[in-house]
Amino acid sequence: MGLSRKRQRELKRLKHQAEELFADQREVLEHAGQVVRDASRQAANYAREEVTPRVRDTFEDRVKPVVTGGISATRSAAHHTRERITDDVFPAVTGAVGSALSFLELAKHPEVRSAIEKVRKSATSVGVKAGIVQPKSSGPGKYILIGIGVVAVAGIAYAAWQTLRADDDLWIDDEPESIDEASIDDVH
Repeated sequence: MGLSRKRQRELKRLKHQAEELFADQREVLEHAGQVVRDASRQAANYAREEVTPRVRDTFEDRVKPVVTGGISATRSAAHHTRERITDDVFPAVTGAVGSALSFLELAKHPEVRSAIEKVRKSATSVGVKAGIVQPKSSGPGKYILIGIGVVAVAGIAYAAWQTLRADDDLWIDDEPESIDEASIDDVH
């Protein structure tokens, strides 16, 4: 099947226009690539000459002092907390535990046990005379343990309160003492 001359000329013209368009697009893409390369080079120069020094100066002037201050404040708070725990909480807790242990040791003493037994017998005999039936109880050990628990909880709560309260305004710095010759003479 043959094409007419008119159609062949139109196809040749379209083919020629397509080749010209393709060449034009290749030139545009090459030019765009060159523009992108130049822009990239200029952006790198601008970043190196303008942005990097500003970022470095901002970091040195603003960020680094804040971070350094935060680190020192954290160390100070940790040191202060450690001192408070070792100076306030541990002694209070050990004191409360010591009191509880001494109370237990006192309850084991034979005279104390016999006194508790006498009180129990007299209480049951008074209850029997009055016609009151005493319910069975677990004995004084229950109350001793409750007392020990209350003392321990109170001691821990007091130590925690003393440790965590904000009494920084109450501290007064020690001033160096100066010794006057006149005050020494007045003492003698």
